[in-house]
Amino acid sequence: MTMHPTLQYAFANRCALKVISGLNNFDTNSVAATVKAAHHGGATFVDIAADPALVKLAKRLTNIPICVSAVEPEKFVQAVENGAELIEIGNFDSFYAQGRRFETEEVLTLTYQTRALLPEITLSVTVPHILTLDRQVQLAEELVKAGADIIQTEGGTSSNPTHPGSLGLIEKAAPTLAAAYEISRAVSVPVLCASGISNVTAPLAIAAGAAGVGVGSAINQLNSEVAMIAAVRGLVEALATRVEVRG
Repeated sequence: MTMHPTLQYAFANRCALKVISGLNNFDTNSVAATVKAAHHGGATFVDIAADPALVKLAKRLTNIPICVSAVEPEKFVQAVENGAELIEIGNFDSFYAQGRRFETEEVLTLTYQTRALLPEITLSVTVPHILTLDRQVQLAEELVKAGADIIQTEGGTSSNPTHPGSLGLIEKAAPTLAAAYEISRAVSVPVLCASGISNVTAPLAIAAGAAGVGVGSAINQLNSEVAMIAAVRGLVEALATRVEVRG
C-alpha cells in the first residue's frame, strides 16, 4: 500500500485536515460546495459518499486527494475505479439517529471484506464511539491487524454540550478527543480525530495524539461558499499554529 504523498506529509507533520460532506449526502450541489471549500480553503483531502458520479464531480473540482465513505464494501470498488485515492469505513454518526448501531464484529467484518476487494488502497476505519474506551482501543488494534492504514475516532453525537461558545465546543469534542488520546497511544498508524471538531478543538486533537482532524458539520452546514472556505482556512490555521504539547 502506497499512501498519497500529500497525505503522508500531512500525517507525518500532524496537520492533516479532512473536510467531510457526509456518508449519506448525495446532493450534488451540497457535495460540490464542500469540495470547493476544501480545495480553496487548503484542506489536505475531502471525504464524500462512495458514489461514482460524485467522485467524477469532485475530480473536476479539485486535485486534492478524494476519500469515499461507505458501510458497504462493494460500493468502494466503482468509486476507486473512478479515481478515489482512499476509502473510509464509517463515519457512523448519520446512522445512530436511525437506531443503527455498529458493533466490534461488524466493523471488523467490513474491514476484512473491504481488504479482500481492495487489497492495495489506503483504508481508513472509524471506531464506533458507542463502545467503551477500552473496547475502542482493542478494536483499533484489531483493525490495524486487519489492514486499516488510518484509524478515525468519533463521538460528537454522544455529547450534549451545556454551555455556549468555546466551552460548549470543548464539551462537544470531549468523547472523540478522549478516544484519540487512548487509541493514538495503542496503534502505530495515523489517528484522525473526527465528529464534533471545530477550530477551537482541532489543536486539542493534535495535542491528544491525533495526526489530523476530520470536520463536517462545522463546514458543510454553513450557508455560503465564502463562509465555508473561511471555516476551512480557520481550521488550517488552527492546526498550523497549535502549541506543541509534549507528553
